[in-house]
Amino acid sequence: MIRFGNAIFESIWNNKYIDSVQITSSETLGVEDRAGYYEKSGALLDMVQNHMLQMVMMVAMEPPGELKPEHIRDEKVKVLRSLRFFSEEEVKKNVIRGQYSEGSMNGEQVPGYLNEENVDPKSQTETFVAAKLFIDNFRWTGVPFYIRTGKRMAVKSTEIVIQFKQGPMALYHANTENYLPNLLRIHVQPDEGVSLTLNAKPKGDTPDLLPIDMTYNNKNTAEMNSPEAYEKLLHDCLLGNSTYFTRWDEVALSWDFIDRITKSWQDGTGANLTHYPSGSMGPKEADELLKADGHSWWEPTKVREEC
Repeated sequence: MIRFGNAIFESIWNNKYIDSVQITSSETLGVEDRAGYYEKSGALLDMVQNHMLQMVMMVAMEPPGELKPEHIRDEKVKVLRSLRFFSEEEVKKNVIRGQYSEGSMNGEQVPGYLNEENVDPKSQTETFVAAKLFIDNFRWTGVPFYIRTGKRMAVKSTEIVIQFKQGPMALYHANTENYLPNLLRIHVQPDEGVSLTLNAKPKGDTPDLLPIDMTYNNKNTAEMNSPEAYEKLLHDCLLGNSTYFTRWDEVALSWDFIDRITKSWQDGTGANLTHYPSGSMGPKEADELLKADGHSWWEPTKVREEC
């Protein structure tokens, strides 16, 4: 709706105007009682293969002919066909894997992953994955898609950030420290909404720049509790609506992409496992992944309920 229902966004939804895309899905919980499962999957299989790639596809897809399941799923699959599949050397360069160590959450000390119940003390299972993805098609060539997901992180949040390219600074060259790029944030959870970062003028006569956020929060319009994610999927099942369910060709392509990363890690050619303290936003290597491109992670923000 945000993209296809607003010409102001759809007309600039391409590599001419968008600098980068960031997708974060962070959890504050540890592995808890899922260690038996998690030891066999890790964050790559548990989150990236399905949830993270789904959000990448929804952001990058072409406009469907109609808002019908087959049309939407066709366009999502086209994104995966344009996704750059990494060689083993490219995995090492573009994919970061980490594992949480002990740290502090809400003022309380929590154990590291290796000290969790039913976890192998020598486990190499990743609880965090960050990656730089590329979609090699006419719309997105040259635009990096940064994704990250992990457990025991500082905040629980799922958020998509569209960072637009900055304009020339000739008029505001003396105020570059306050000049932020325009950002469209799509807040998925726990607060559902959208915010747009713009540069405005504060009070006074000096030509300063003041970053402001225009925010919309769905909580303030709902007359009752909105359905949870699985409630909606179960409802779609009853209606026979397959829009948000994966198709076999989509499943095959996503696993082909993921299997190459897994094989690289198993062969020892992929990136070594890094560690990050519980309560942080991941290992420093994930920050360096973006820093190499002159970018940094935009930290998840809470949608203000008064908006």
